[in-house]
Amino acid sequence: MSLQNTPSGERLHIGFFGRRNAGKSSLVNAVTNQELSVVSDVKGTTTDPVSKAMELLPLGPVVIIDTPGFDDEGMLGEKRIQRTKQILNRADIAVLVVDAAEGKNEADAQLEALFAEKGIPYIVVYNKSDLQKRDCAENEICVSALNKDNIEEFKNRLATLAKTDAPHVRLVGDFIKPGDLVVLVTPIDAAAPKGRLILPQQMAIRDILDAGAMAAVTKETELEQTLDKLTAPPALVVTDSQVFGFVSKIVPPEVKLTSFSILMARYKGFLETAVRGAAAIGELKDGDTILISEGCTHHRQCGDIGSVKLPMWLKKTTTAELNIETSSGLSFPEDLSKYALVIHCGGCMLNEREVTYRRKCAEDAGVPFTNYGTAIAYMHGILKRSLAPMPELEKLLEV
Repeated sequence: MSLQNTPSGERLHIGFFGRRNAGKSSLVNAVTNQELSVVSDVKGTTTDPVSKAMELLPLGPVVIIDTPGFDDEGMLGEKRIQRTKQILNRADIAVLVVDAAEGKNEADAQLEALFAEKGIPYIVVYNKSDLQKRDCAENEICVSALNKDNIEEFKNRLATLAKTDAPHVRLVGDFIKPGDLVVLVTPIDAAAPKGRLILPQQMAIRDILDAGAMAAVTKETELEQTLDKLTAPPALVVTDSQVFGFVSKIVPPEVKLTSFSILMARYKGFLETAVRGAAAIGELKDGDTILISEGCTHHRQCGDIGSVKLPMWLKKTTTAELNIETSSGLSFPEDLSKYALVIHCGGCMLNEREVTYRRKCAEDAGVPFTNYGTAIAYMHGILKRSLAPMPELEKLLEV
């Protein structure tokens, strides 16, 4: 996968925060060397977060996010500040931009407190230093966005804040070996993106190839024929979750079977939570409200997995009269206390920090949190089988 094709969920998210007219947008434009944000002397020019996926040396693929002023006023200003706070949930690095002549004030202190609360590494940038010289502390730097003074040093400082010691996580490649054959079951229906595969399928193919293994891709309608043509059973079958039940009847029990959604939950770091949360499905009762949330936005069609199939399977499994609510994209309720269960997608379009934030919102509210693939496997009675490639998680089912 080239840098230009790196999906948003795999990019480092860098948020620029600060008061109105501190020069956030000017700094973003100087750093990106593009007219990404509209710049003027009028306070509050940036009224909504502006995001741009790009390559930023020496960091590589990033998403740059320019935010409205944190000292905005009035009813609209409060909504803009709320939007800015939401950006904190997906920022891997925060940049606090301060007018060098004015220095920090209460709004800047509030932002620094939020950075600390959410564990976001950050740097303070005193902009307009061509007009006002200052001494900078260890986590501070003085720049001039107008004259491009110290911009390269600022980018180098950003690179030091990026996590470089985090262990490399594989989607599937760490439990297959060179020479293994992995069969990928990818339904092509009305919900499938025209002319392409969805992101987890693409990532699985690449990771299998990187592991020195082989990938065979087939639709569920041709799966039985595909397996019959093989001279030996595959090491693993990975299926789209929506056909989990159908596929499990075809794949021999001795062959390991899981889903793209389960693998993605593992990749994003919340599979253990998802496995524990799936058990809550068996405890749902009449009147309970369920949130089904997707990280991407797409036109919902007949047979949509989130709004049609999951509610159908929930009703069939529990026989309870449930209230179903849905959310998509970056819209996610902060208060989850009214829900009995959250069923989330695999999170392929969200970065790990955003997924972690959503999981923590549920944990703080005492609400079970699971994902599509894990919930579907549970409802089809094959959750234990779907965890066979990851035996360290099977013990959770015994608790």
